[in-house]
Amino acid sequence: MTADLVTLTLRAPFAEIVLNRPDRRNAITWGMLQGLEAALARAETTSGIRILLLRGMGPCFCSGIDLFGFPEIAAAFGEGWRDDLRPVSAAMQAVLTRMQHSVLPSIALLHGYALGLGLELALACDLRIAAEGTQIGLPEARLGLIPDVGGTTRLAQIAGPARARELILTGRSIDAVLAEHWGIVNAVAPVDELLAQGEVLAADIMLSAPLAVSRAKDVINSLFDLDAGLHAEAEAQAGLIRTADFEAAAQAKLTRGTVT
Repeated sequence: MTADLVTLTLRAPFAEIVLNRPDRRNAITWGMLQGLEAALARAETTSGIRILLLRGMGPCFCSGIDLFGFPEIAAAFGEGWRDDLRPVSAAMQAVLTRMQHSVLPSIALLHGYALGLGLELALACDLRIAAEGTQIGLPEARLGLIPDVGGTTRLAQIAGPARARELILTGRSIDAVLAEHWGIVNAVAPVDELLAQGEVLAADIMLSAPLAVSRAKDVINSLFDLDAGLHAEAEAQAGLIRTADFEAAAQAKLTRGTVT
């Protein structure tokens, strides 16, 4: 069943990965991250695939991590996972880092909203196109946490430290137009043209030689110390998740039946 929550469609030259949990606003569980990694591996080894498109089914791209999915984390990492969160953070970070370092260039197609872990996933892609009206944010600080799956590091790299501080410290969301102005997304499109715009951008990339594209990605990625940033995120989050601030905020979210 978990595999159905992340679907892969291979239609050369495109591999289309879809977060397929619209009833929960595509809130991400550990199983979905595993499904995402499996889909990426299959796409990378399929002949004729040149570009990865990532999108969400239903009213939004992704609302973040599913707070109701913590029992799944406990099953995978042990009941005491919150006593040392670092292995959990590292495992989640590894999936998104694999996306960033994939030989396939990736384009995230955002609509509705991309929040928390959903935005972190989009930031791990090479390029992002957002539909008009899309809300983008990292609200973790309002839960007493920080973005610890690469969001803090990658947002600072993509938009600069000042914009990263503004978005992360306030926990607020911004719309697609402002996100483009800040350099977080590459373009804004009408929602009914989102996939088409992604394919147009993909076609431009495919005018370049695959090996040159892959090597260019490697060089750009090497300009930043991603490992140090991810380590710092995991260390900070390991302490924050045990605080009373997080307990109170998470309980309030769960009571309202919402996700990050």
